Amino acid sequence: MSETTTITVRLDANLKTKLEALSKSTQRSKSWLAAAAIATYIEQESWQIEQIEAAVTQADLPDAEWIDHEEVSGWLTSWGTDAETAAPCP
Repeated sequence: MSETTTITVRLDANLKTKLEALSKSTQRSKSWLAAAAIATYIEQESWQIEQIEAAVTQADLPDAEWIDHEEVSGWLTSWGTDAETAAPCP
């Protein structure tokens, strides 16, 4: 059995009302729904932070290749036009 702990969360009245309605319609406790939502949020945010940290590590490598902002901006601006250009390369 997993160990649990209790925390207190402040919700505005509208969100609390929605949580109560969802709890009734899903036959899940408000606590269960809140824990599931927090777990999902942490999973998503942790993944994003890991990806950012990996990208920073890669960007800091001595042989990292870069494309000038102006080149990328010009390429993006061309999207959907008759003068659409190929993606810039480093």
